[in-house]
Amino acid sequence: MADVATANDDKITPDILKVAGVVVLGAIMSILDITVVNVALPTFQTEFGSVDAPLDYARVAWTVTAYTLALATVIPLTGWAADRFGTKRLYMTAIALFTAGSALCAAAWNIEALIGFRVLQGLGGGMLMPLGMTIMTRAAGPKRMGRLMAILGVPMLLGPIGGPILGGWLIDAASWHWIFLINVPIGIGALIYSQVVLPADNAQPSESFDFVGMLMMSPGLALFLYGVSSIPGEGSFTANKVWIPALIGLLLVVAFVIYSFKPKHPLLDLRLFRNRNLAASIVTMFLFAIAFFGGLLLVPTYFQQIRGESVLMAGLLVAPQGLGAMVTMPISGMLSDKMPVGRIVPFGLVAIAIGMFGLTQIAADTSYGVLIAWLFVLGLGMGLTMMPIMTSALRTLTSHEVARGSTLLNITQQIASSVGVAVMSVILTNGLKDSQLALPAIAAQQDPRLVEQIGGQQAVDQGLSQAADAFASTYWVALALVVVTFVAALFLPRKKEESHLLDDQSDAAPPVIVH
Repeated sequence: MADVATANDDKITPDILKVAGVVVLGAIMSILDITVVNVALPTFQTEFGSVDAPLDYARVAWTVTAYTLALATVIPLTGWAADRFGTKRLYMTAIALFTAGSALCAAAWNIEALIGFRVLQGLGGGMLMPLGMTIMTRAAGPKRMGRLMAILGVPMLLGPIGGPILGGWLIDAASWHWIFLINVPIGIGALIYSQVVLPADNAQPSESFDFVGMLMMSPGLALFLYGVSSIPGEGSFTANKVWIPALIGLLLVVAFVIYSFKPKHPLLDLRLFRNRNLAASIVTMFLFAIAFFGGLLLVPTYFQQIRGESVLMAGLLVAPQGLGAMVTMPISGMLSDKMPVGRIVPFGLVAIAIGMFGLTQIAADTSYGVLIAWLFVLGLGMGLTMMPIMTSALRTLTSHEVARGSTLLNITQQIASSVGVAVMSVILTNGLKDSQLALPAIAAQQDPRLVEQIGGQQAVDQGLSQAADAFASTYWVALALVVVTFVAALFLPRKKEESHLLDDQSDAAPPVIVH
């Protein structure tokens, strides 16, 4: 007899876990790919150029920029497309695009071809996370959502940490091709797994496509993210490459916001912000992501520039942060199913603030044991924060609204992470430039031949100490953002939320059935 996962059952049954497995596979591919490629940029410079005449870094960096822009273009379309074509069909299409893009990237014959194939990858990768969240939310139902979201949170939090480790190992042990080839068997497996496990689609093709909204939102978001993501390379907010595309993009997004309340079915349904829980969750998520993703950039950079560690070793030293998140994430998922997230998230933010404060005391000779302890505490807080916020945002939406709500969440996270990285990079860069010896000392750390040119080892030590002070000062900014996030978190629900996920089951995917 078929074992049907009923909506009223609060147990996580094997059929629900199988759906979660499909979503996690897609999330792992898309999230790991971003950070793995970051590690490979110096390799691309020499592989597509030569050791004596490496390609310009800005040109090679387009392999990351092209993926991000494709991601930004397709994410706003995902909510409409999920309702129009069905989540299963669209999810499998996204996996196929990402897998095909990965295989083509591995076969790229020059940097231009690689950039083009990264666009194809991004078109698939941009749909995987919002679709995964939609599938997971509908499969879980209101009583299991917290625990299922905790499962989805594992690749979201560990991807930025595991990516440099995996990328460094693959490049050293094999070649750069394998950072893309590794996705192919995973993608094929995910396609087969999706076909077998995911329930049949119940698409709602009645909604017309908001073409006018697409012409404003997709290029607007892409241009804004391009401008913001150019800030670290330019080192200034006022560079033409930064403010011109960012301003045009912002104007297009603002125009979309004004326009979006006119059509009955806009590309992004901003009317969802009338839901107090969703609005509070998205504001909290935006502030949290700026602090989290911005701060996440600093630690491996510190280990490489100040302590002279390799990319692989820097990734391993940051791993305790991921371990801390793995400890608390299952706990936060279980608690989110039993109590309001407004009583959970503040404790996570307190732990993050404690960890951030510890990192504001960082010096050039701080013990690795002390740094690892602070990172572990930081991870404990992250595990109690990120996924409960997402759970709160989606729990009170109806099944028909989930695809649009998850799209809004993913756009918020994408913008916030880009802003966080840009802000922290500029603050750190300016702090290093304000010190006469910091940048020369970092250069000498990488190339010992420069030691005597800047005044000997004593001058290098003094410069590294000044550079460590710049990192500490930047962490004060991240800590301040966490405090602001804490204020926003006070508006999260502190009473049990009433779920509407089951109010319109005719619009939802049918229950998962395992034969």
